[in-house]
Amino acid sequence: MIAQVIVDVAARQTDRVFEYHVPSDIEKEIQVGSRVVVPFGPRKVQGFVIGLSETSNFKGKMKDLLVVVDEMPPLTPELVKLSADLAQNIYSYRIKILQAMLPWVMRAGYRKLLLPASPKAKEMPFFQGDPIDLNKIIDSTQIKKIRSLLKNDDAKIEYVVDNKAKKKKENQYALALAPEEYTKIYNTLRQNAVKQKQLLMDIIEHTDAYPKTQKELEAGLGLTAAVLNSAVKKSWLKKKAVEVYRDPLAGFKDDEKPAPIKLNDEQQHALDEIAKAIDEKKAETFLLEGITGSGKTEVYLHAISKALAQGRTALMLVPEISLTPQMVRQVKARFGQEVAVLHSALSEGEKYDEWRRIRRGETKVVVGARSAVFAPLKNIGLIVIDEEHESSYKQESDPRYNARDVAIWRSKYHHCPLVLGSATPSLGSRARAQKNVYHLLRLTKRANNKKLPKVRLIDLKHVQFAGGQFDLSLELVDAIKKRLEKKEQVILMLNRRGFANFMLCRECGFVLKCPNCDVSLNLHKDTNSMQCHYCGHTEPIPTRCPNCQSSQIRFLGTGTQKVQEELEELLPGARILRMDVDTTRRKGSYKKILDAFGNHEADILLGTQMIAKGLDFPNVTLVGVINADTGLWFSDYNASEKTFELLTQVAGRAGRADKEGEVLIQTYNPEHYAIQLAKTQDYERFYGYEMNVRHAGNYPPYFFTVLISIAAKKEQNAAREAFKIKRYLTKELHAETIILGPTPSAISRVKNQYYYQILVKYKKEPNLNKLLHHVQDSAQEAKKYGLSIFIDNEPERIM
Repeated sequence: MIAQVIVDVAARQTDRVFEYHVPSDIEKEIQVGSRVVVPFGPRKVQGFVIGLSETSNFKGKMKDLLVVVDEMPPLTPELVKLSADLAQNIYSYRIKILQAMLPWVMRAGYRKLLLPASPKAKEMPFFQGDPIDLNKIIDSTQIKKIRSLLKNDDAKIEYVVDNKAKKKKENQYALALAPEEYTKIYNTLRQNAVKQKQLLMDIIEHTDAYPKTQKELEAGLGLTAAVLNSAVKKSWLKKKAVEVYRDPLAGFKDDEKPAPIKLNDEQQHALDEIAKAIDEKKAETFLLEGITGSGKTEVYLHAISKALAQGRTALMLVPEISLTPQMVRQVKARFGQEVAVLHSALSEGEKYDEWRRIRRGETKVVVGARSAVFAPLKNIGLIVIDEEHESSYKQESDPRYNARDVAIWRSKYHHCPLVLGSATPSLGSRARAQKNVYHLLRLTKRANNKKLPKVRLIDLKHVQFAGGQFDLSLELVDAIKKRLEKKEQVILMLNRRGFANFMLCRECGFVLKCPNCDVSLNLHKDTNSMQCHYCGHTEPIPTRCPNCQSSQIRFLGTGTQKVQEELEELLPGARILRMDVDTTRRKGSYKKILDAFGNHEADILLGTQMIAKGLDFPNVTLVGVINADTGLWFSDYNASEKTFELLTQVAGRAGRADKEGEVLIQTYNPEHYAIQLAKTQDYERFYGYEMNVRHAGNYPPYFFTVLISIAAKKEQNAAREAFKIKRYLTKELHAETIILGPTPSAISRVKNQYYYQILVKYKKEPNLNKLLHHVQDSAQEAKKYGLSIFIDNEPERIM
């Protein structure tokens, strides 16, 4: 048998299939999708089997495949096929895509060991003890000695592939004797053997409950490991290490069974259309456009029930980790232990265990963020993408896939419907719905028949500010006070974390910048440091200007930390929770903050855009946007769209239950169409206006786009390579295709790399895919000269 293998070496020369002979003793273990270890040159590497055959056209001597790593192939044949198609469209090496489909711990770790190669060397003190890991040798004397041993053939290098994926094991205790024996033993024990008697009585009274885990016995009976070890020594119990799953859903109660919810006419119509596609096993894409609070989630859950009733599975994606706890709570309440979750806030062990539960077919519903689109589910009956407009569904590093495109591919593969849901669909999705490529379903009223909250704009050019920081208007603070007096809750959003945006010297005009990036450092009071939000560089907060030593320095701009401090001064009795990247670094922090706010342990939830979507708190009656302009003037073509989406979404957090909601949006640009239309929450008018803007500028969805970025430590090298690529493309592409650039990126230097960009806009360009693959291949050669080339198909950001 011959195995076709993609090896774990991401390079142009190795981005192809290598063939290996499968020894007869492992033929039964190997399948398409298996993770294997193979010889590759002088070393051993991990790889993935993407095909099996009985014959080969290879004429030379074929090497033997060495090891099959897993009992069950981690990749399904579907995911293997998907990786091949993705590699053609997103300009990434196939091994990178295959790795992205698996938990991080399943990626190989490699060690380079020095082993004795001659009888003389085996006796040397140098080789006594553990094998020598060459990656850890830094002493120059030892390095010299190792070179000498290798030169004289007294030593050899062995490459070892480490499997980082570890199963969690727990001690389990089974009965070693017949049940009646325990009564006899119990009667012979002395009176002061209290814990032993307790154990034996539990065995006598609950014989059928054994075997039990050590955790159960310690928690239930208060026993210690010493008592249990003693019972094993006396042959009362048999001890065995058994595999257990880490449970990321441990904090969610199983008994939260929701009362059945009757759908309104619009919801029922949407469900009927989706259910019809499930019944007919039709790969149809639905765009569920529903205003905030219209009950889209309830439609999803009813549709998932329909798929499960047919013995199929369901996949549901959400954009933000902060949404996951609330969404998981609803899904788990409905479907119990059949739910698995996959998102970046889980520990690596939890991700690995959840992934294995899915792969083994032990779960029916998967809820997760972007990477969950690769969940190894079989027989999928429904795929849902909630808040489909969100840019977080696009991976910004290699491999640059869009979860929506992957979901469409899987929908076709499984002959199942895909539901894209949003109150503010992306323009591309809405345009496809208008052309009947997607099936448009509308929810135009809130599920509880309540009105949308009233939205008012506060023009910051003409207001009085409360406090001295120019962040909070008197009008907004008065509105907060009124809500707090009524024991109601408030959500405040400022899409900027930290305390201040930059340090300015009033004597010489110096601004403290990051040494690695062309951005100013942000002040963070909680860590007492200046931080770069791009590379992570930190340094102490200066007390004098580093340039002229003046003490006349000011920290300008604002962030969530400063607003929190100001609120605490203005509203001394208010309980405030802050939710941003800085407060949610620790595991479980998202759930902890949202649970506390949901239990009314706080009056105000202050945060960045992570609080704008999907959250449902019935007691929230006021939403305040502290500055609506933070993303409005970005150099991205879709800055207005993102602003409109964010404002509409955050406005939808108010008045979701019986109490009437109000939204106050502070802005310096109240006349801007994105802000005006967010005020009326009129998506259709915004869609029409923005489509005209896009048409005039030749941008998506009227044109397809590809962004080529070139990075180098020397700016002139990046520019030279960028112009070289531009000339190559201009010569080969049609005249109708628009090529913008090369131009420096909006932030020209990040992590000591200068970035130049080329944007290609086209409607039909059959040669482009082939040309860009050629550019991708040439990137391998360019890397030798310190150049990096990245190709992003349909970028979410052009900066």
